Amino acid sequence: MTRIAFLGLGHMGLPMARNLVKAGHEVHGFDLVPAAIGAARAAGIPVSASGADAVADAQVVITMFPAGRHVIAAYRDELLAAAAPGTLFIESSTIAVDEARTAHEMAVEAGHRNVDAPVSGGVVGAENGTLAFMVGGSDDDFAAALPLLEAMGKRIVHCGGPGLGQAAKVCNNMVLAVSQIAVAEAFVLGERLGLEHQALFDVVSQASGQCWSITTNCPVPGPVPTSPANRDYQPGFAGALMAKDLGLALQAIEQTGTDARMGRLAQQLYAAFADGDGAGRDFSGIITDIRQGTV
Repeated sequence: MTRIAFLGLGHMGLPMARNLVKAGHEVHGFDLVPAAIGAARAAGIPVSASGADAVADAQVVITMFPAGRHVIAAYRDELLAAAAPGTLFIESSTIAVDEARTAHEMAVEAGHRNVDAPVSGGVVGAENGTLAFMVGGSDDDFAAALPLLEAMGKRIVHCGGPGLGQAAKVCNNMVLAVSQIAVAEAFVLGERLGLEHQALFDVVSQASGQCWSITTNCPVPGPVPTSPANRDYQPGFAGALMAKDLGLALQAIEQTGTDARMGRLAQQLYAAFADGDGAGRDFSGIITDIRQGTV
Protein backbone atom coordinates (compact mmCIF):
# COMPACT_ATOMS: atom_id res chain seq x y z
CA MET A 1 0.00 0.00 0.00
CA THR A 2 1.27 3.45 -0.95
CA ARG A 3 0.22 6.70 0.74
CA ILE A 4 -0.85 9.01 -2.08
CA ALA A 5 -1.88 12.66 -2.16
CA PHE A 6 -4.12 13.33 -5.16
CA LEU A 7 -4.57 17.00 -5.97
CA GLY A 8 -7.19 17.94 -8.55
CA LEU A 9 -10.37 15.89 -8.07
CA GLY A 10 -12.35 16.99 -11.12
CA HIS A 11 -13.96 14.90 -13.85
CA MET A 12 -10.69 13.09 -14.55
CA GLY A 13 -8.97 13.21 -11.18
CA LEU A 14 -11.73 11.78 -9.01
CA PRO A 15 -12.21 8.51 -10.92
CA MET A 16 -8.43 8.13 -11.15
CA ALA A 17 -8.22 8.53 -7.36
CA ARG A 18 -11.04 6.00 -6.89
CA ASN A 19 -9.15 3.44 -8.96
CA LEU A 20 -6.09 3.89 -6.77
CA VAL A 21 -8.26 3.21 -3.71
CA LYS A 22 -9.68 0.10 -5.41
CA ALA A 23 -6.11 -1.08 -5.95
CA GLY A 24 -5.51 -0.94 -2.20
CA HIS A 25 -3.69 2.38 -1.83
CA GLU A 26 -4.32 5.02 0.83
CA VAL A 27 -5.42 8.21 -0.94
CA HIS A 28 -5.91 11.67 0.53
CA GLY A 29 -7.26 14.31 -1.82
CA PHE A 30 -7.45 18.06 -2.17
CA ASP A 31 -9.22 20.44 -4.53
CA LEU A 32 -10.09 24.12 -4.51
CA VAL A 33 -13.60 23.57 -5.86
CA PRO A 34 -16.27 22.84 -3.22
CA ALA A 35 -18.27 20.60 -5.56
CA ALA A 36 -15.20 18.46 -6.25
CA ILE A 37 -14.50 18.20 -2.52
CA GLY A 38 -18.07 17.09 -1.89
CA ALA A 39 -17.92 14.50 -4.67
CA ALA A 40 -14.65 13.09 -3.31
CA ARG A 41 -16.03 12.76 0.21
CA ALA A 42 -19.16 11.11 -1.17
CA ALA A 43 -16.85 8.62 -2.92
CA GLY A 44 -15.15 7.86 0.40
CA ILE A 45 -11.90 9.71 -0.29
CA PRO A 46 -10.66 11.81 2.65
CA VAL A 47 -10.05 15.44 1.69
CA SER A 48 -7.34 17.45 3.41
CA ALA A 49 -7.68 21.08 4.47
CA SER A 50 -4.93 22.20 2.09
CA GLY A 51 -2.52 20.92 -0.50
CA ALA A 52 0.30 21.10 2.04
CA ASP A 53 -1.65 18.96 4.50
CA ALA A 54 -2.41 16.40 1.78
CA VAL A 55 1.23 15.92 0.76
CA ALA A 56 2.84 16.10 4.23
CA ASP A 57 2.75 12.33 4.88
CA ALA A 58 2.49 11.13 1.29
CA GLN A 59 4.97 8.89 -0.46
CA VAL A 60 3.60 9.92 -3.86
CA VAL A 61 1.91 13.14 -4.99
CA ILE A 62 -0.26 13.11 -8.12
CA THR A 63 -1.42 16.41 -9.60
CA MET A 64 -4.17 16.88 -12.19
CA PHE A 65 -4.52 20.63 -12.72
CA PRO A 66 -6.07 22.78 -15.48
CA ALA A 67 -2.86 24.44 -16.73
CA GLY A 68 0.89 24.65 -16.32
CA ARG A 69 0.77 27.88 -14.35
CA HIS A 70 -1.24 26.09 -11.66
CA VAL A 71 1.34 23.31 -11.47
CA ILE A 72 4.30 25.69 -11.18
CA ALA A 73 2.54 27.85 -8.59
CA ALA A 74 1.50 24.87 -6.46
CA TYR A 75 4.99 23.37 -6.57
CA ARG A 76 6.61 26.72 -5.73
CA ASP A 77 4.21 28.02 -3.11
CA GLU A 78 3.20 24.95 -1.18
CA LEU A 79 3.77 21.39 -2.25
CA LEU A 80 7.53 20.94 -2.60
CA ALA A 81 8.29 22.46 0.79
CA ALA A 82 5.58 20.48 2.56
CA ALA A 83 6.47 17.06 1.12
CA ALA A 84 8.91 14.69 2.82
CA PRO A 85 12.34 14.39 1.14
CA GLY A 86 12.38 11.98 -1.78
CA THR A 87 8.65 12.15 -2.48
CA LEU A 88 7.70 11.04 -5.99
CA PHE A 89 5.67 13.69 -7.83
CA ILE A 90 3.59 12.40 -10.76
CA GLU A 91 2.39 15.33 -12.85
CA SER A 92 -0.60 14.18 -14.91
CA SER A 93 -1.94 17.53 -16.09
CA THR A 94 -1.55 18.38 -19.76
CA ILE A 95 0.91 21.28 -19.83
CA ALA A 96 3.61 22.70 -22.09
CA VAL A 97 6.82 20.73 -22.50
CA ASP A 98 8.94 23.55 -21.08
CA GLU A 99 6.57 23.85 -18.09
CA ALA A 100 6.94 20.12 -17.43
CA ARG A 101 10.70 20.46 -17.50
CA THR A 102 10.55 23.46 -15.17
CA ALA A 103 8.38 21.49 -12.74
CA HIS A 104 10.84 18.60 -12.91
CA GLU A 105 13.80 20.87 -12.15
CA MET A 106 11.94 22.47 -9.24
CA ALA A 107 11.10 19.08 -7.75
CA VAL A 108 14.65 17.75 -8.08
CA GLU A 109 16.16 20.92 -6.61
CA ALA A 110 13.82 20.52 -3.63
CA GLY A 111 15.05 16.95 -3.06
CA HIS A 112 12.19 15.06 -4.70
CA ARG A 113 11.59 12.86 -7.73
CA ASN A 114 9.32 13.74 -10.63
CA VAL A 115 7.78 12.32 -13.79
CA ASP A 116 5.40 13.96 -16.24
CA ALA A 117 2.59 11.53 -17.05
CA PRO A 118 -0.23 13.13 -19.05
CA VAL A 119 -3.16 10.94 -19.98
CA SER A 120 -5.32 10.07 -22.95
CA GLY A 121 -8.69 8.37 -22.82
CA GLY A 122 -11.05 10.96 -21.40
CA VAL A 123 -13.54 10.60 -18.57
CA VAL A 124 -14.64 7.14 -19.73
CA GLY A 125 -11.04 5.93 -19.62
CA ALA A 126 -10.54 7.45 -16.18
CA GLU A 127 -13.67 5.76 -14.86
CA ASN A 128 -12.84 2.38 -16.38
CA GLY A 129 -9.14 2.44 -15.50
CA THR A 130 -8.18 2.21 -19.17
CA LEU A 131 -6.25 5.46 -19.60
CA ALA A 132 -3.07 5.68 -21.63
CA PHE A 133 -0.14 7.36 -19.85
CA MET A 134 2.74 8.98 -21.70
CA VAL A 135 5.60 9.28 -19.22
CA GLY A 136 8.72 11.42 -19.17
CA GLY A 137 11.42 10.92 -16.54
CA SER A 138 14.33 8.75 -15.49
CA ASP A 139 14.21 4.97 -15.71
CA ASP A 140 14.17 4.64 -11.90
CA ASP A 141 11.38 7.18 -11.42
CA PHE A 142 9.34 5.59 -14.20
CA ALA A 143 9.73 2.19 -12.51
CA ALA A 144 8.57 3.68 -9.21
CA ALA A 145 5.52 5.28 -10.79
CA LEU A 146 4.55 2.30 -12.98
CA PRO A 147 2.50 0.25 -10.44
CA LEU A 148 0.35 3.29 -9.64
CA LEU A 149 -0.14 4.18 -13.28
CA GLU A 150 -1.17 0.59 -13.97
CA ALA A 151 -3.92 0.95 -11.36
CA MET A 152 -5.37 3.85 -13.38
CA GLY A 153 -4.51 2.92 -16.96
CA LYS A 154 -4.16 0.15 -19.47
CA ARG A 155 -1.25 1.36 -21.60
CA ILE A 156 1.76 3.08 -20.09
CA VAL A 157 4.61 4.18 -22.35
CA HIS A 158 7.96 5.54 -21.14
CA CYS A 159 8.67 8.20 -23.76
CA GLY A 160 12.09 9.30 -22.53
CA GLY A 161 13.46 11.99 -20.23
CA PRO A 162 11.71 14.85 -18.43
CA GLY A 163 9.09 16.62 -20.54
CA LEU A 164 8.87 13.93 -23.21
CA GLY A 165 5.60 12.56 -21.89
CA GLN A 166 4.09 15.97 -22.55
CA ALA A 167 5.79 16.04 -25.95
CA ALA A 168 4.09 12.76 -26.88
CA LYS A 169 0.74 14.08 -25.61
CA VAL A 170 0.76 17.24 -27.75
CA CYS A 171 1.79 15.23 -30.82
CA ASN A 172 -0.95 12.65 -30.20
CA ASN A 173 -3.65 15.26 -29.73
CA MET A 174 -2.58 17.13 -32.83
CA VAL A 175 -3.07 13.91 -34.82
CA LEU A 176 -6.42 13.35 -33.11
CA ALA A 177 -7.67 16.87 -33.88
CA VAL A 178 -6.66 16.70 -37.53
CA SER A 179 -8.27 13.28 -37.99
CA GLN A 180 -11.48 14.33 -36.23
CA ILE A 181 -11.79 17.33 -38.55
CA ALA A 182 -11.12 15.15 -41.60
CA VAL A 183 -13.76 12.61 -40.55
CA ALA A 184 -16.29 15.39 -39.89
CA GLU A 185 -15.63 16.96 -43.30
CA ALA A 186 -16.01 13.56 -44.97
CA PHE A 187 -19.41 12.99 -43.37
CA VAL A 188 -20.61 16.46 -44.35
CA LEU A 189 -19.40 15.87 -47.91
CA GLY A 190 -21.08 12.46 -47.92
CA GLU A 191 -24.38 14.01 -46.78
CA ARG A 192 -24.27 16.50 -49.63
CA LEU A 193 -23.51 13.76 -52.12
CA GLY A 194 -26.48 11.73 -50.90
CA LEU A 195 -24.61 9.06 -48.87
CA GLU A 196 -26.29 7.60 -45.79
CA HIS A 197 -24.20 7.90 -42.63
CA GLN A 198 -24.19 4.14 -42.05
CA ALA A 199 -23.04 3.41 -45.59
CA LEU A 200 -20.11 5.82 -45.34
CA PHE A 201 -19.22 4.44 -41.91
CA ASP A 202 -19.30 0.86 -43.20
CA VAL A 203 -16.86 1.78 -45.96
CA VAL A 204 -14.41 4.04 -44.11
CA SER A 205 -14.29 2.03 -40.87
CA GLN A 206 -13.06 -1.00 -42.86
CA ALA A 207 -10.95 0.81 -45.45
CA SER A 208 -7.78 2.90 -45.55
CA GLY A 209 -9.50 5.86 -43.85
CA GLN A 210 -10.09 3.84 -40.67
CA CYS A 211 -9.12 5.71 -37.49
CA TRP A 212 -10.21 6.22 -33.87
CA SER A 213 -12.17 9.33 -34.85
CA ILE A 214 -14.56 7.21 -36.88
CA THR A 215 -14.61 3.82 -35.11
CA THR A 216 -14.89 5.20 -31.54
CA ASN A 217 -15.71 8.91 -31.78
CA CYS A 218 -17.90 8.85 -34.88
CA PRO A 219 -19.28 12.40 -35.20
CA VAL A 220 -22.78 11.44 -36.45
CA PRO A 221 -25.50 9.63 -34.49
CA GLY A 222 -26.13 5.98 -35.25
CA PRO A 223 -23.10 4.02 -36.45
CA VAL A 224 -21.27 3.93 -33.07
CA PRO A 225 -23.90 3.90 -30.30
CA THR A 226 -21.40 4.86 -27.58
CA SER A 227 -20.04 7.93 -29.40
CA PRO A 228 -20.83 11.41 -28.04
CA ALA A 229 -22.90 12.14 -31.16
CA ASN A 230 -25.58 9.86 -29.68
CA ARG A 231 -25.87 11.92 -26.50
CA ASP A 232 -26.02 15.39 -28.03
CA TYR A 233 -22.21 15.71 -27.96
CA GLN A 234 -21.87 15.64 -24.20
CA PRO A 235 -18.15 15.15 -23.49
CA GLY A 236 -16.18 12.99 -23.57
CA PHE A 237 -13.35 15.33 -24.27
CA ALA A 238 -14.63 18.87 -24.43
CA GLY A 239 -13.90 21.30 -27.24
CA ALA A 240 -12.32 23.73 -24.77
CA LEU A 241 -9.80 21.08 -23.72
CA MET A 242 -8.93 20.24 -27.32
CA ALA A 243 -8.45 23.94 -28.04
CA LYS A 244 -6.16 24.20 -25.01
CA ASP A 245 -4.10 21.18 -26.05
CA LEU A 246 -3.75 22.47 -29.60
CA GLY A 247 -2.55 25.78 -28.15
CA LEU A 248 0.23 23.79 -26.47
CA ALA A 249 0.95 22.05 -29.76
CA LEU A 250 1.12 25.41 -31.55
CA GLN A 251 3.53 26.68 -28.92
CA ALA A 252 5.77 23.65 -29.52
CA ILE A 253 5.46 24.07 -33.31
CA GLU A 254 6.63 27.66 -33.09
CA GLN A 255 9.42 26.93 -30.61
CA THR A 256 10.84 24.20 -32.83
CA GLY A 257 10.23 25.92 -36.17
CA THR A 258 8.24 22.94 -37.42
CA ASP A 259 6.32 23.22 -40.69
CA ALA A 260 3.02 21.81 -39.42
CA ARG A 261 0.32 23.40 -41.54
CA MET A 262 -2.42 20.92 -40.65
CA GLY A 263 -1.65 21.31 -36.96
CA ARG A 264 -1.87 25.09 -37.25
CA LEU A 265 -5.18 24.88 -39.11
CA ALA A 266 -6.62 22.43 -36.58
CA GLN A 267 -5.67 24.85 -33.79
CA GLN A 268 -7.47 27.70 -35.56
CA LEU A 269 -10.62 25.65 -36.14
CA TYR A 270 -10.83 24.34 -32.58
CA ALA A 271 -10.14 27.79 -31.13
CA ALA A 272 -13.12 29.10 -33.14
CA PHE A 273 -15.22 26.09 -32.07
CA ALA A 274 -14.42 26.66 -28.38
CA ASP A 275 -15.07 30.40 -28.66
CA GLY A 276 -18.54 29.63 -30.03
CA ASP A 277 -20.82 27.02 -28.51
CA GLY A 278 -18.27 24.22 -28.51
CA ALA A 279 -16.43 24.84 -25.24
CA GLY A 280 -18.53 22.42 -23.22
CA ARG A 281 -19.44 20.04 -26.06
CA ASP A 282 -17.46 17.02 -27.12
CA PHE A 283 -14.77 17.96 -29.61
CA SER A 284 -16.41 15.74 -32.23
CA GLY A 285 -19.29 18.23 -32.20
CA ILE A 286 -17.20 20.43 -34.49
CA ILE A 287 -19.06 18.65 -37.30
CA THR A 288 -22.08 20.92 -36.67
CA ASP A 289 -19.93 24.02 -37.15
CA ILE A 290 -18.37 22.54 -40.30
CA ARG A 291 -21.88 21.87 -41.64
CA GLN A 292 -22.88 25.48 -40.95
CA GLY A 293 -19.61 26.99 -42.12
CA THR A 294 -19.00 28.75 -38.80
CA VAL A 295 -15.42 27.57 -38.22
